[in-house]
Amino acid sequence: MDRLKGKTAVVTGAAVGIGAAIARRMAEEGAAVALTDVRAEEGLALAEDLRRAGHQAGFWTLDVAREAEVQRVIGEIAQRFGGLHILVNNAGVAGANKPTHELTEAEWDFVQAINVKGVFFCTKHAIPHLRQAGSGSIINLSSIYGLISAPDVPPYHASKGAVRLMSKTDALLYAPDRIRVNSVHPGFIWTPMVEGFLQGQGDVDAGREAVAALHPLGHLGEPDDIAWACVYLASEESKFVTGTEVVVDGGYTAR
Repeated sequence: MDRLKGKTAVVTGAAVGIGAAIARRMAEEGAAVALTDVRAEEGLALAEDLRRAGHQAGFWTLDVAREAEVQRVIGEIAQRFGGLHILVNNAGVAGANKPTHELTEAEWDFVQAINVKGVFFCTKHAIPHLRQAGSGSIINLSSIYGLISAPDVPPYHASKGAVRLMSKTDALLYAPDRIRVNSVHPGFIWTPMVEGFLQGQGDVDAGREAVAALHPLGHLGEPDDIAWACVYLASEESKFVTGTEVVVDGGYTAR
């Protein structure tokens, strides 16, 4: 219960799905958790739920694609909780599911602004606070599609590949500061994003069954499967782990 005691964590995209699970498990392990998201209603409700359970938690509305907003919010969080030790760059979108030649510039830029620039902005403005703390852990949510690809959703796949390499570069840059940076690569996890993707394909139940079958274990993952991986990367248990990929995918990429 105390794996993250004394640490403050920022989790982006924390209102629902994987981000909410990460925030909850980190709080339960003793971290003060700052939830950020554009979905204020759900984020405020989760933060209140965590406080009622006796945890330290707060919510900030944040669009990670806006640098000035990122700088302000991260500064407010560090001031509120007396520092910053963990950053989880989880906020992300799937974007338009079209072949590359049919995509518009706006559709491409929308995904890159959140999935790539959002990671850049949050990392950029967290680094000074992590340096001040003397060490830290940055956890970037990539995807199985940051490792392999598929014939769909080109902007998403490109963005998650970028996140993987950004993680490795920053791991090397900030190792002298004792700041570790790793990427997490989920398979299909049952979240609002995946449900929305399947809705766009037609029959959600049939789609869920078909996607589950792509994983050798035979089922989709749950948000907690990713949350526990993030708790590990945030904790001192992973003090010798940086610049690598943690793959939680039911065997999807083992083929």
